[in-house]
Amino acid sequence: MTTTTPQPFYLDCDTGIDDSLAIAYLLASPEVELAGIGTVSGNVSAATGAVNTLNLLHAAGRAGIPVAVGAHDPLMGTFDGGAPHVHGENGIGGITLEDAGLTVESETAAEMLVRLANEYPGELRVIAVGPLTNLALALQLDPNLPALVRDVTIMGGAAFVPGNISPVAEANIFNDAEAAALVMEADWPVTLVPLDVTMNHRFDEAHRAALGTAGHPVASALSGMLVQYFAFYNTIFGEHCAALHDPLAAAIAVGALELDDAPYVGISVDTSKGEAHGKTRCERLDGEAAGVREVPDRASRVVLSVKGDAAAHLLERILSLPAAN
Repeated sequence: MTTTTPQPFYLDCDTGIDDSLAIAYLLASPEVELAGIGTVSGNVSAATGAVNTLNLLHAAGRAGIPVAVGAHDPLMGTFDGGAPHVHGENGIGGITLEDAGLTVESETAAEMLVRLANEYPGELRVIAVGPLTNLALALQLDPNLPALVRDVTIMGGAAFVPGNISPVAEANIFNDAEAAALVMEADWPVTLVPLDVTMNHRFDEAHRAALGTAGHPVASALSGMLVQYFAFYNTIFGEHCAALHDPLAAAIAVGALELDDAPYVGISVDTSKGEAHGKTRCERLDGEAAGVREVPDRASRVVLSVKGDAAAHLLERILSLPAAN
């Protein structure tokens, strides 16, 4: 019999519907010790995201995981109010989670990330599924941060496909392109999980029904949230289903999905104010076309496809959540 030793993870999120799926997935994963969660403005404000996160943790019986509120505004400009047309006014599809009555940490999300990286030097793994403002602020707080973090997995970008907030840009990168540029330039290994792969893996009504009949409060809440999410994606896909952006990134970070096409790349972000703002550029570092025989240490990758049925894996893992005490 083999046992899994949990690894320390820090999650940075803007808790909307797919963030909630990612949190549930991580809570159900034996490979994961969620050492802390920070929130950032994106789908909703950082403060609303923190409330959603705390209440979801409470429903899962995991109220002991610390949650810190991060940046309300991007590095430049102001928060635009989020995406209520996608995630609902409260970010979680208009459903009501029991008020946990929990409080956030006194430190900011950036401060939490720096603290955890120093507590787990060389071990802490970072998953970022919202705008990258908190990570950029953490880099400013501690320029040595990249040497302390094992790796960073980011849901964001549109490498070789159209964007979802502009013709060329994905929302998480677009909403704070300056922060994203700093994060991509830092000397830590990034795994970018862009729209190229996330738009190809979806939950449909059968998955939602399975969550709704699972008898677990978190699964039931997720099923309710997905009504709103499916309604939005029906305008894109022409059917009631939704792309699995954030939970797919979480599963890739955990190592539970086998990567198919995931080349090593140099990643840059366009911070201009024109039509290319927020565009993510990925320049291959491997292969004959680039003329590179060896991949440099701490190189970054972009995941373009994964093997197998990712939706089935995500559902199975979420349904394995233990009952709350």
